[in-house]
Amino acid sequence: MASGGGTSHKDDVQLEALNLPESSDSPDLATESVTTNTVTCVFCSMLFDAKEDKDPFLKHMIDEHKFLIADVNLISDFVGYIGYWKMRFSEQPITDFCSVIKTNCKQDNPGKQEDFYLLSDVLQEDKGLREFLQRRRLDSILLQLQKERDDVNFKRRCLFCWDVFEGNRMALIDHLSKDHSFAIGRSDNIVFVNEFLDKLQEKLDKLQCLYCEKTFRDRTTLKDHMRKKQHKKVNPKNKEYDKYYIINYLEMGKNWEDVRAEDDRDIAARSESPDSENWEDWDDDASANIVCLFCSYNSSEMSTMLSHMTQVHSFDLGVIKKTLDLNFYHQIKLINFIRREMHQHSCFVCREKYTSDDEIYKHMTEEKHISQIPDRKVWDQPQYFFPTYENDTLLCALEDDEQENTVVLAEDIDEEMRKLEDGLLLLNLLS
Repeated sequence: MASGGGTSHKDDVQLEALNLPESSDSPDLATESVTTNTVTCVFCSMLFDAKEDKDPFLKHMIDEHKFLIADVNLISDFVGYIGYWKMRFSEQPITDFCSVIKTNCKQDNPGKQEDFYLLSDVLQEDKGLREFLQRRRLDSILLQLQKERDDVNFKRRCLFCWDVFEGNRMALIDHLSKDHSFAIGRSDNIVFVNEFLDKLQEKLDKLQCLYCEKTFRDRTTLKDHMRKKQHKKVNPKNKEYDKYYIINYLEMGKNWEDVRAEDDRDIAARSESPDSENWEDWDDDASANIVCLFCSYNSSEMSTMLSHMTQVHSFDLGVIKKTLDLNFYHQIKLINFIRREMHQHSCFVCREKYTSDDEIYKHMTEEKHISQIPDRKVWDQPQYFFPTYENDTLLCALEDDEQENTVVLAEDIDEEMRKLEDGLLLLNLLS
């Protein structure tokens, strides 16, 4: 049974004028040393490390002092919160602020009757304190973000190549996205960038995939895995990344997933409104569908697409793969080659050119050129490592029958890239 609830003492509440525990030399509030990581028990002199684990402190409070705090995960600055209430409890009785929970209060209940004290945001003073700490944390994070934007001394090497970037973090983040297809988000939405990149570099040094977080035996295998599986992003389920994204500081107790879920619910609610009929023709999954090599047919399922190309175009990728003994990279090159030729309205068998999609398709169908694959030396070229269409989902849907421990030697790729560069140089000299 709960009793009390406490006196609010509204006349005594002046949150904005109170000094929460801070270092005496007024450090930069936006750094991780906003307050000390050590927290002192509200009722005794026991010390705890609140940064790594709050559980020992909370257990001590319950076992020794019968004191509970509601919704601890919604407190943005736990050390500041405890410091404030330690001061307030020294000024007034705890029952002025806490609800009292009585255990074993009936006569037939076994065990000793005990009183537990619950502090929660039902009390206006506690609610106001939590909101104040949330605002202060957000202000400090925005201050840090501005500090990093203005920092011209930034200097760091790329995570994946030898390029070095100086002056502003934005250039490196844009480079990771554009040149390596590794997206960690917009630079304006990321804070503590150096620490974030240190953490990513540490994982790469441990030969750990940044998305699935599996560990590999060498760097080449890791790079091969991340490339083939499209794991060029961080794991969104890993909570250690939350501190580096501004969105996680916007609302108390909510991270980016909570905010996005609310946005999705809002969109769903709006879709049920009378105006939603104007959007019925919108195909929100079209961009993720697999598009046929020879016509505009698309499907979200790879098996459906393979069946379509076999039955409609007599192009059986499975048979071609087996007949020509194609590995994963050979398939990539062949598909990119066909995409390039079809885009240029050029028959990849007889090399005749046409002026439209319909004309090239009609020619290749009538001449039965679709099912004829040209000599390997025509399409097995390093230039076809690069996709014709940036969003070609067919490439992502390809299956690799080889095991993860299959290694593509870096020197083989380097040699092919060297040949490609030599070829491009020759073309430039001749043009």
